[in-house]
Amino acid sequence: MASTTLQQAPEAPEKGNSFGRIIGVIFSPKETFESIVRKPTWLVPIILLCLVQCAVVGIYGQRVGWRSLLEKQLGNNPQFQQLKPEAQQERIQQVMPFVSKIAYVQVIIGPFVALFLFAGIFWLIFNMGAGAKIGYRIAMGVVSYSLVPGLLTALLGILVLYLKDPSTVDLQNLVATNVASYLSSDAPKWMHALRLVDLFVIWEMILLALGFSAAAPKKLSTGSAFAWIFGLWAIVFLCWVGFAAATA
Repeated sequence: MASTTLQQAPEAPEKGNSFGRIIGVIFSPKETFESIVRKPTWLVPIILLCLVQCAVVGIYGQRVGWRSLLEKQLGNNPQFQQLKPEAQQERIQQVMPFVSKIAYVQVIIGPFVALFLFAGIFWLIFNMGAGAKIGYRIAMGVVSYSLVPGLLTALLGILVLYLKDPSTVDLQNLVATNVASYLSSDAPKWMHALRLVDLFVIWEMILLALGFSAAAPKKLSTGSAFAWIFGLWAIVFLCWVGFAAATA
């Protein structure tokens, strides 16, 4: 008599390789985040983001130079504008040696600060507001891989630095994917908040929604997770607009 015992299908291998997950979050984010929830990792995307951003800073310093950026930033300072031309040049010379060092510190520390901050915020929001039971390490994994579009933005920025006329490069809008990139120089100060209306920022929010819904599928749909995330984005946007309008 033939055996009627059914053989259990072998489980798919766990996608634990961090580099494979970076590719996966671009092409198959749902399955990749499900893998991250089962076995959280977070360090590799953040380190790669730091390294690529350091490359952007180094290339910018070589091809464009920091003086033009410094003159632009100081030119918006009312106290600096009141100085005589000789005093302005002296102030620029005093600050110049520290500009690149500050830029490197920002791009090295910034991704880690963003990771721990946003992981903590979303961990609180979804656990306390939505009743999900998401571990902080899982939240870190979701946030870390949701920042992969930022890694792509930095890589595109390197390409822009080599292809674009150095005199036209704007480090704060290196890749023109946000609305603020198309504003005129005399646009109201509050309109610079439109930097948050960015294709890559929207992509990151979608990835965050997919990741956190994968972490708590019974409590969070992708739509509800996105609503929470979009709500936080809207609060930040309105605060930026309000502060810029108040200080204009």
